[in-house]
Order: sequence, then C-alpha cells, then structure tokens
Amino acid sequence: MNLSVDPSSGVPPFEQVREGIRAQVESGSLEPGFRLPPVRALASSLDLAANTVARAYKELEALGVVETRGRAGTFVAGRGVERSVRTAASSYVASVRALGLADDEALEAVRRALGR
Repeated sequence: MNLSVDPSSGVPPFEQVREGIRAQVESGSLEPGFRLPPVRALASSLDLAANTVARAYKELEALGVVETRGRAGTFVAGRGVERSVRTAASSYVASVRALGLADDEALEAVRRALGR
C-alpha cells in the first residue's frame, strides 16, 4: 500500500487517507481481501493521530470500500473475495478428485485445515 499525507494541503488528513485508499481500491492496486494495516501502525507511519486514521477507515467502511472483521482487522471489501473463494474451492475440488478422494474425505481435510 502506497499512501502519503500532505500536511500543507487544505484537505484534512483523514480525507487524504480515505481518498488515497479508495483510489488504490478503485485502480485495483488494493485487491478485495487485502488486509489494511492496523490503525495505529498506519497512523504511526503517516505521523498522524490514530483517531485520524480510524475516522478514514470508518468512512471507508460506511462507503462499502472496506469491512472490519473484529480482531482480524480491516480488509478491502468486494465481490472479488467471493470470486476468489469460489475459484480456490473449485481448484481444491479438482485436485482432491484427481487424487481419488471421496467428497466426505475432502471435507474432513478442510475441517482439519480449519482447525476443527
């Protein structure tokens, strides 16, 4: 993620952060599923107050650009995540079938990988 804030700009820093992230999402340089840096980490790297970055993230979430997943963090939202999951699942199914695994064995392997 490439982001900077111009302190001499007349645009408030939270808007610069919000628009910088939104522009990168729209251009495709930040893809759906990309995990944004934690608020404090980004604030520190940009020499801003944490509340400034938190406000930008909150507004991005309200716009549907990002989604917060609790302690897991803030991620770029979008249908691309769902498409990526379907693609990965299809690839997995093709692989396990080529190995001769039954569906229940393949599902059990996924459950084990997820830690259940």
